[in-house]
Amino acid sequence: MLSEIQQFVDQYYISPIMHDSGYNVVNTITWAVLLGLSIPYVLRILKYFKITIDWRFTVGVACFVLFGSSLRVLEDAELFAPPITYILETPNIYFVVFFITIISLAVSLRIRGDDYYKLFYKIGLCLASVNLCVLLYHAGITRPAEALLIVIMATLSTALIYFCAGRMNIGFLRDRFNVTILGSHLLDASSTTVGIDLLGYHGKHVVERYLVDITGTGAVMYPLKLAVFIPVLYLIESEFGETEPELRELLKLVVLVLGLAPAFRNTIRIFFGV
Repeated sequence: MLSEIQQFVDQYYISPIMHDSGYNVVNTITWAVLLGLSIPYVLRILKYFKITIDWRFTVGVACFVLFGSSLRVLEDAELFAPPITYILETPNIYFVVFFITIISLAVSLRIRGDDYYKLFYKIGLCLASVNLCVLLYHAGITRPAEALLIVIMATLSTALIYFCAGRMNIGFLRDRFNVTILGSHLLDASSTTVGIDLLGYHGKHVVERYLVDITGTGAVMYPLKLAVFIPVLYLIESEFGETEPELRELLKLVVLVLGLAPAFRNTIRIFFGV
């Protein structure tokens, strides 16, 4: 029995991290459950620091997402050796970046007080800049046109959603935070499309691989993202809109990070040809 449990853990959790083989159904569900369970504790931490999830805080978090994504690309570029590589694999890297973000937030609050965000996002940008400079030195800029194409595709698709929401009088899709969230996931969809369709990359997520295998194109991520995250945003707004605004904003922030992290990583990988 013990050996069977050990084999199960190795097959579905340890091996994917050690061999960077991507996600499977078991670990995908596990990481999703752990994310859901961690949300109340993150909310407690923010309340302890007396942080309001506003636009300034969100920009700061986005800078640390950029740091985490660029750090992940350094691992993709094989600039680290085991056991450091295992720490920088998903989901471990999320914990690493989370703790660095919390420490940076505490330091920023200690030094700047209510103006913490000015130092907070600067720390994130500085850390990300170090990673990007290392990538520039070791890999160089390889595919700037493809990276620019990703940004253009994401911008146009986001603008189209925003325009259609206005024409159809769908108010929650005109909200700046909600549009930014959709834009992050459309950036992810654009990077997936360019990476798979033009450059021969392969998806690592279970649903992504399955749908790409069926349709033969990474562009399937566009309708998937819209079909999933428009209802998710609507539910967050309708269920927590007035009763629990702090939880509502935190849930939105989580959904934003889930889009930005792979979007930044994919785009940076393509830009540097990693």
